[in-house]
Amino acid sequence: MRRYDVLTFDCYGTLIDWERGIGDAFEAAARADGVSLDRTAVLRTYHEIEPAIETDRYRPYREVLTLSAQRVAERLGWPLAAGRAAFLAESLPSWPPFADTNAALQRLAGAGYRLAILSNVDDDLLAGTRKHLGVSFEFVVTAEQVGSYKPAPVHFTTARQRIAGARWLHVAQSWFHDVQPAQALGIPIAWINRRQQRRTDGVRPDFEFPTLGEAAAWLTSA
Repeated sequence: MRRYDVLTFDCYGTLIDWERGIGDAFEAAARADGVSLDRTAVLRTYHEIEPAIETDRYRPYREVLTLSAQRVAERLGWPLAAGRAAFLAESLPSWPPFADTNAALQRLAGAGYRLAILSNVDDDLLAGTRKHLGVSFEFVVTAEQVGSYKPAPVHFTTARQRIAGARWLHVAQSWFHDVQPAQALGIPIAWINRRQQRRTDGVRPDFEFPTLGEAAAWLTSA
């Protein structure tokens, strides 16, 4: 018996290993300039810069990625030419799924769950990513479609309209972009806590799993 009818997923960070994709893209682009970057510093800086760009005003995610690349490079002392800053957006369709992603999605689809994606991305970039994912999705809600970025509520309210009265669980890794807004909107949320983080802000996800595979196992158990 299925525990829910519809499962929506954040994509980058939940299904796709975006930190690996970002780190690899920065390393390759910097290497071409003869620059060596500390991967940890790149990711830490990126996580600080990207949300600020997204909350500034709506702009296509391709532009968000390009601006983020420029500002990360500037902060880390890499003199990145403006004309080359699109490297990050260009790399996105090659970012790989996590090792457990496709098996988990196939298990859930085989159990009859309706699957969907809620993502801070442009439609064309997500189309490239979907080629790595071995299941079909009933619908996707992107930043391009709704003109805003999570944690703003529009992704969730748009999904709620499409789902109507079906039993719905949102599945995501990002505390800031997904867990907090879902909890605030009363949407059941399963936190994929791959890093075994501990939170003290009073927000409580409905469920917590260390991997997507373990979430899928629970969702398909009798």
